[in-house]
Amino acid sequence: MDQGLKEKPGTSVASPIDWVARARAIAPEIESAGSRTESERAVPLDIMDRIHEAGLFRMLLPRSIGGGEGTPLDFMEVMEVVASADASTAWCLGQGLGCSLVAGFLDPAITREIFGDAKAVMAWGPTNSTAKATKVDGGYKVSGKWRFASGSRRATWIGGHCLVVQPDGSPVLNKAGKPISRTMLFPIGKAKMTDVWDVIGLRGTGSDDYEVQDLFVPEAYTSWRDSEPDRRERGPLYSIPLLTAYGMGFAGIALGIGRAMLEHFKVVAEKKVAGGANAPLRENAVIQSGVGQCEGKLRSSRAFLVEMIGKTWESACRGEPYPMEQRALLRIAITGAMNQAREVADWAYQAAGTNAIFEKGPFERRFRDMHTVAQQGQAHLSNFEFAGKALLGIDPGHRV
Repeated sequence: MDQGLKEKPGTSVASPIDWVARARAIAPEIESAGSRTESERAVPLDIMDRIHEAGLFRMLLPRSIGGGEGTPLDFMEVMEVVASADASTAWCLGQGLGCSLVAGFLDPAITREIFGDAKAVMAWGPTNSTAKATKVDGGYKVSGKWRFASGSRRATWIGGHCLVVQPDGSPVLNKAGKPISRTMLFPIGKAKMTDVWDVIGLRGTGSDDYEVQDLFVPEAYTSWRDSEPDRRERGPLYSIPLLTAYGMGFAGIALGIGRAMLEHFKVVAEKKVAGGANAPLRENAVIQSGVGQCEGKLRSSRAFLVEMIGKTWESACRGEPYPMEQRALLRIAITGAMNQAREVADWAYQAAGTNAIFEKGPFERRFRDMHTVAQQGQAHLSNFEFAGKALLGIDPGHRV
């Protein structure tokens, strides 16, 4: 284990470290640095140091190389805690943790090279169909451009998802006749970064564009998400589909923002007297009803999410396939939590009135961040359609 990653009693599939306690311990510093994170459009270096000291970027790395190999619930709850302090910081941490799951699919020597530094951070963006990896002796020649490299301004390595092609440009096919894709991993200094991050929310993530041209990447520095032939770590964490893991983290971030906004509203409601009223907001029946409904939305959606994360983890620990119904219900829980949290944030922002519009207050940045989080595909309402298909016995494809 890394120095400082002290174990607590538990089973081989339970996290030996109280990751949530670690996140809570540094959350006040993360919150205090929120305006700097936004203005610098990256997590400040001193905050990154505190996160690294807590070992949070190593939470999902294999124990075999000194990582924490935490559970999916650990991951979701840490995202929730950090997002309640600052959503951009949580997003960068969550993306880095999701990317770090590739460690379970690489040769251990390569994993140690990439993640051996205590401050190692992996970043990458989504697939770009125009990015190509041409097969050559010993690896690939890679050319491509990608978007949304969240946290890349503090990353040490970066990845690019590519279609694998022959030297003549024709796609390489698997045994089923389908094109093969691989994720190419290389030091971030090999990529050309382009600052494009002028956005409404999550400004502190610095989710820039990046590109490479004719970069040689050895075969050993490539993998593909959820590829069983690539899998080296047999722990249950590395059987959970990567996009599903990301969704758990995104839902935690949304719940954290929603909870923070509701709690800050309760403080405002204790003293604020609205125009034309003669008592604080907390004495208003409409406000009382709204707070009750918001509590119900956050707590019920969170409980459903925790239930489905738990069932997924139980299946993983037993080494069982993930039943379609379970996958569909988890997808509903993820998308539902993100949208319920957004509704809570909207209500708290409006109910706070003009208190909510000032940049130095606790609402304005969180409101913008929430609406940026909710633009991520895992919050889209179309997810309910695919989950509903599965529950009705219709093949939803790969969408749950």
